[in-house]
Amino acid sequence: MDQIDPLVAGLLIAVAALLSMGGTYFVVRRSMPKPTPELPFRTEDNRESVNRGNELIEQSRRDAEQIVREAELKARDEAFRRREEVTREIEAARAEIRELERRAEKREDAAEQKQKELARKEKHVESLKEKVADRRELLEKKAKHLDEVIEQETRKLHEITGLSRDTAEKMLLDRLERELSTELATKIRQHEERLKQHSEAKGREVLATVIQRWAAEFTASATVSTVDIPSDDMKGRIIGREGRNIRTFEKATGVDVIVDDTPGVVIVSAFDNVRRETARLALTKLIQDGRIHPSRIEEVVAETQVEMEKHITELGKQAVLDADVAMPHEKLVYLLGRLRFRTSYSQNVLAHSVEVAHLCGLMAGELGLNPGLARRCGLLHDVGKAADHEMEGGHPKVGAELAKRYGETSKEVLHAIVGHHDDVTIDNIYTVLVSAADAISASRPGARRETLEKYVKRLEDLEAVACGFPEVEHAYAIQAGRELRVIANAHKTSDADAIRVCRSIARAIEEQLDYPGEIKVTVIRETRSVDTAK
Repeated sequence: MDQIDPLVAGLLIAVAALLSMGGTYFVVRRSMPKPTPELPFRTEDNRESVNRGNELIEQSRRDAEQIVREAELKARDEAFRRREEVTREIEAARAEIRELERRAEKREDAAEQKQKELARKEKHVESLKEKVADRRELLEKKAKHLDEVIEQETRKLHEITGLSRDTAEKMLLDRLERELSTELATKIRQHEERLKQHSEAKGREVLATVIQRWAAEFTASATVSTVDIPSDDMKGRIIGREGRNIRTFEKATGVDVIVDDTPGVVIVSAFDNVRRETARLALTKLIQDGRIHPSRIEEVVAETQVEMEKHITELGKQAVLDADVAMPHEKLVYLLGRLRFRTSYSQNVLAHSVEVAHLCGLMAGELGLNPGLARRCGLLHDVGKAADHEMEGGHPKVGAELAKRYGETSKEVLHAIVGHHDDVTIDNIYTVLVSAADAISASRPGARRETLEKYVKRLEDLEAVACGFPEVEHAYAIQAGRELRVIANAHKTSDADAIRVCRSIARAIEEQLDYPGEIKVTVIRETRSVDTAK
């Protein structure tokens, strides 16, 4: 709130005092009795009233003077206080002005210092420019002199050698090209060797890690199934009167039923595993039911075939879940289920496909690729084997056509199906993974079963291919045909020839033989000196 000026305050106090005195006088006058005409002679009462009025007037005057004095004191105090506040404000303003002046002086000093520094640097730059100009002029003179000297020396060199400039340049470039080509070839060869060693080591590490992380069980499927019977009397009921029951059963199922002298067993034989499994289940139901006659046989076989279709679909769905991939078209799921009843070298194809899917996923994870896509490629790579007997072409081509027909749009999956046996040019990394995983699954010990004759013949063919080279003295197939040891004639071959012979034998094996997995070829060349101490 704004302060009241002391002069105005004094005037207000004086006015208040005068108003107070006037009010007192008015009250006294009103309190004094009016003179009555009847009693003009009572002067004592009038005198007392006058005295009393005078006393009140005197008291009012003194009160007014007291109020005036107090107002004057307050006005002086207020004026003194205001004077001190104004003085303090003036001092603060003066201090602020002095601080601003000090800062301005400091800034002026800094500006002067920067200006002096800038002038010094400009002078230094000018000096450097002069030195650079002098040095440039000197270098130009030296370069010109050097060009003249080079020209003179070149003319003298041409006179001495008798060669023109173009001829000398051509000879020099040819020499440099020969030297650099040899060095470049050496560098390329060294780089290729290092790259090959690193790639082989990395490949072995990835494959070893994948094989170690995935070790699946294997089962060898056969072409026959056995059905247990409660007693030998059941054999006669299975055969029926004049063999009508067994003929009806074989016609309805498409299998061969062998009832021999083996106690408690009936053999069901067929190359189609789906038919054989359907026949086995139907025959088991008939034996449990006990009613075996042609009409009942046809009824049970029809029911079992429907159940078998559902069972095949369930097997396909379970394989998809085991491989941890997105569910494909229901027809592809059904074809996957049919692979459960298809074998390759006695190896179950569905178990092989699931194993290849897991191997592809693990390798893709090690190489930083998409494991889910790799597993899908591995699971569907042999789907064509479920229908290759119904369609024309090999199972890679048939599988790719079926996958494309039933909604498989991934280019990587289609290429892996059609190219995992190198039937087309491989330009996709997932196809390489599927091919490697397929070889691992097929070539691991116990995965596939061979007859003794085929096994021996494969070893003999390996040794025969190696012995067909004139530099080879002996050849031995070892490690179940996984490695070929070749003894080269030391007098007919050198160390370089041994490398060439080893590569040639490996290429000949690839071109002439069919084999699962890989075959390691080792060529040994040595000279032996034998003497006898007597």
